[in-house]
Amino acid sequence: MPSKNTSLRPSEPNTDPQQPQNVDAAAGVTRRSFLTRLSASGIAVSTVPLLRSISAAQVETSPSPAAAPAGYAPPVPITLNVNGRDYPLKLEPRVTLLDTLRERLQLFGTKKGCDQGQCGACTVHVNGRRVNSCLTFAIMHQGDRITTIEGLAKNGELHPVQAAFLEHDGFQCGYCTSGQMMSAAALLNEPCGADDDSVRECMSGNICRCGAYPNIVAAVQQARKRS
Repeated sequence: MPSKNTSLRPSEPNTDPQQPQNVDAAAGVTRRSFLTRLSASGIAVSTVPLLRSISAAQVETSPSPAAAPAGYAPPVPITLNVNGRDYPLKLEPRVTLLDTLRERLQLFGTKKGCDQGQCGACTVHVNGRRVNSCLTFAIMHQGDRITTIEGLAKNGELHPVQAAFLEHDGFQCGYCTSGQMMSAAALLNEPCGADDDSVRECMSGNICRCGAYPNIVAAVQQARKRS
């Protein structure tokens, strides 16, 4: 009997279960491996341009490490006169007087309440006039005379307003007290009616969360009489 011929012609199908299906006799590559390589090549070809475009976009949109943030201005040298003492400082132009007093000069008597000029807790004197220090920049006050609650007493003696607040118990939690006292001390040199309602109107920029207004008015009236 003639021996079985196991060789395949290119046009003849493979019927031998011992030999892999779909084999290219010349290259030894299966159809599955060929399709896998073809797919991988297609992904590589389509991905490289995408990665290049993403890298280019990142370069365009990424800030330079040396770039300054928006709104930044370099510090400038200034000198502030606070409670009769000169303080040489270097400050950014956008730093408020309130933050300068508290964070740079460690004068914590001036309180930060609303930080919007509504509560009066940050009141200080600038050239004798009361100012909400949260609404003004420190750089604007070079050459001015600034007084905080720490500088209200003179030569170890309480200011008349401070003494009156103690006598009339014009505070409870005390958070607004420094601003109340600074406003009251400035009021002594301002035109204000003699009655209690006029005092309430002149002190309306200072809010007391505890509601100690009757005692505050009494303290202001006593300080006015003594002055």
